[in-house]
Amino acid sequence: MEDVVIARSLFGTTMGFHIIFATLGVGIPLMILIAELMYQKTQNREYAIMAKRWTKAKAVLLGVAIPTGTIAGVQLSLLWPGFMEVIGKVMALPFQIEIYAFFIEALFISIYVYAADRISPWMRILSVTLVTIGAAASAVLITNVHAFEGTPAGFRIENGQIVDVDPWAAFFNPSFVVTAAHVAVSAFMTGAFVIASVAAYKMLRNKHDERVYKFHRKALIMGLVVGGIFSFMTAINGHESAQQLHQYQPEKLAAAEGLFETQSHAPLAVGGFTDREAKEVKWGIEVPWALSFLADDRFDTVVVGLDDFPEEYWPPLFVHTLFNAMVGIGSLLIMLSLVGFFWSKILKKTTYPKWLMWLFVAAGPLSMLAIEFGWIFACTGRQPWVIYRVMLTEDAVTGNQNLAALFIAFAGIYVLLGVAVVMVLRYYFKRHPIEDELNDIPPTPTGVQA
Repeated sequence: MEDVVIARSLFGTTMGFHIIFATLGVGIPLMILIAELMYQKTQNREYAIMAKRWTKAKAVLLGVAIPTGTIAGVQLSLLWPGFMEVIGKVMALPFQIEIYAFFIEALFISIYVYAADRISPWMRILSVTLVTIGAAASAVLITNVHAFEGTPAGFRIENGQIVDVDPWAAFFNPSFVVTAAHVAVSAFMTGAFVIASVAAYKMLRNKHDERVYKFHRKALIMGLVVGGIFSFMTAINGHESAQQLHQYQPEKLAAAEGLFETQSHAPLAVGGFTDREAKEVKWGIEVPWALSFLADDRFDTVVVGLDDFPEEYWPPLFVHTLFNAMVGIGSLLIMLSLVGFFWSKILKKTTYPKWLMWLFVAAGPLSMLAIEFGWIFACTGRQPWVIYRVMLTEDAVTGNQNLAALFIAFAGIYVLLGVAVVMVLRYYFKRHPIEDELNDIPPTPTGVQA
């Protein structure tokens, strides 16, 4: 069991680090595309500058996402040979298609980075569009393997052998659509809020430089609007995800809500922590009937409790805390978007209170934290299965006994990579301050809004 814990910790650390760059690699291209579209519509060079600077950041992040993604792929084969035997025979299709998605992303980001000023406007838009599609497709295809783990389809195991393999049935497994939508909209949300977070910080630092302040205010409003739209879509998709759990992984839903007794009109537990011995959520707030409605849009829906399953098949009960943290952050982000939009567009205020600005600064890190919580919840909530009801995690792990040293080595590598990314980004943008680029374009006439 210790080897299983170390193997899961090693791979989990790799994915936890990689997902930062993978998520921003999907979310930031959409913001670049929107800035490019705004530039082509308004001919305001400030939007072109936004797109250019965000593209430089995207290129640096992609430079880390590629090797960490490669490490994750190698670790899958080395740490989980039992799992990869099934994946190789049943679910190899997403990996094969993902190569083409990544090729499209890499090709057109290169065109946009090195030739944006030498290609036509429609080609600029097409290039960024294909980067956005390629990045999102890569994330969706790889995440589909995770969807397959929760709702396996397209094969049977008979006498220990994999038979009746249907790759397309495995690819379009029952949770594919919901999971694909969730990874895409949550990444778009996170990319937008990270842009808003940086813009808010720069506004606080440059409040006495009117031109720089206005430039970052445009980026902030864009980030809040896009982030608000996709955070709302993430919430809707989360409702659909809960219904998927109710249908296909009922013990995971029960663990997420700390529900032990099967019942209709089941309450939704908000906050608190799950007490295994007392079989209740302590210090939580119960919303009557809400869990039943969440599970199947009816208040009288019967939700299966943990007591209906063998205790050795219960997920770790701390997933309730992860689920609440994820939902809580998502709700806060929606509220911040609405407040920011109301303050700027309805009240017509050109400045924000300092406390609200610091909340905007926190929005980016919080959105990334929600991604991490969601990933851990999704994977940990499936335990003890690596492939739900088909293969236990302990049956898929490698027999290698020297994993602790590898865990320490890779953790050190990720720390160095993380520091290096921050230093490279700081160095580049310090050498290329926004003031220099803004000075190259004429100021907007007084009273003109772009």
